[in-house]
Amino acid sequence: MAASCVFCKIVRGILPSHKLIETERTLAFLDIGPLSEGHCLVIPKAHSQFFHQVSDTDLAELLPMAKKVALALNVPNYNLLQNNGRPAHQFVDHVSSHFHIIPKQADGSGLGIQWPTKTMSKEDLEKTAASIRKALAELKEEST
Repeated sequence: MAASCVFCKIVRGILPSHKLIETERTLAFLDIGPLSEGHCLVIPKAHSQFFHQVSDTDLAELLPMAKKVALALNVPNYNLLQNNGRPAHQFVDHVSSHFHIIPKQADGSGLGIQWPTKTMSKEDLEKTAASIRKALAELKEEST
């Protein structure tokens, strides 16, 4: 755990939170600056800054917990959001594999998103796909 990390302080009980559910590896609690009623966070207890740094064991618990919380919110529409790095709107450096579950209310409250799509040629898409496939194959080789 990081001494100055807000989420690590919440996990250790140094800072208060409105806990919803907790396991040995994960914690869900209400966001103190919600975008809508019920906006909550699901975090791994172990500190890491980015999603790709979280252990597979912790990741295996995060999504099932996020699913339980989403079901408990009992709303038909919501965003499940996870950010990595400042340009991606990560404001707490406790792995942005903390997941926000943000109910989208009928009045429009909740997360507002713009999705500025780009047009890419078939050739550029294939070049990008080939690059990612190559990197995935190299990752697979490293893990064996």
